[in-house]
Amino acid sequence: MTEETKVDVEALLTRLRRIEGQIRGIHRMVSEDRMCEDVLTQLMAARSGLDQVGLLIMDQHIESCLLAGLPADKGLRNLQSALRIWLRFGATAAPQD
Repeated sequence: MTEETKVDVEALLTRLRRIEGQIRGIHRMVSEDRMCEDVLTQLMAARSGLDQVGLLIMDQHIESCLLAGLPADKGLRNLQSALRIWLRFGATAAPQD
């Protein structure tokens, strides 16, 4: 594991610990019968944090697994950039029936 990868893992673990704390806070808020708006705000924050972790992991996967060893192709880099944008802004949860 390179030093750069180790830093990336530590950053991800820090984000996940923060999300874990948010989830514990949400659990406490529900058990204390806090206002729905407050709980929903915290749920959205935790979800956003998970989305960001997922984006970082996907980006690392694209870089280290899919593009590793390939020549620097501008088309592939553009595709990677488009995927980042889609994951950040375009991906939505599947509708529930």
